[in-house]
Amino acid sequence: MSEPKTKPTPASVDAFIDAIADEARRSDCREVIRLMSRITGKPPVLWGSSIIGFDTYHYAYASGHSGDWPIVGFSPRKNDLTLYIMSGFDRYDDLMLQLGKHKTGKSCLYLKKLSDVDAEVLEDLIRESVHFMRKTHAQG
Repeated sequence: MSEPKTKPTPASVDAFIDAIADEARRSDCREVIRLMSRITGKPPVLWGSSIIGFDTYHYAYASGHSGDWPIVGFSPRKNDLTLYIMSGFDRYDDLMLQLGKHKTGKSCLYLKKLSDVDAEVLEDLIRESVHFMRKTHAQG
């Protein structure tokens, strides 16, 4: 079984954010870090070369593949600020309708900029997802 490629690193999250060319994207990233840190009570950790994660959970598939991943995180991609909402979105229909301009993938929330969405709704979405993940993936 191969090792997961994306793992926590000791690299500086601040240096990673400081290297983002677009000032507005840097500002959005700093705000997401404050939000996710406050909700999880955990510091940001750079996973691989471009994902900032908070807290971790262990997953295991029937195939035998397993590993660790952030409970919540984000990545400042070229076209979008990608938030990783690991519980998915199916259970949050009301919040998603109120969120504002966004796109989703299975566990990815794609935002052009934070000002496109309602900050309180985003906070509720992240908080509910973190709670769900901690409840369903309790360690120990």
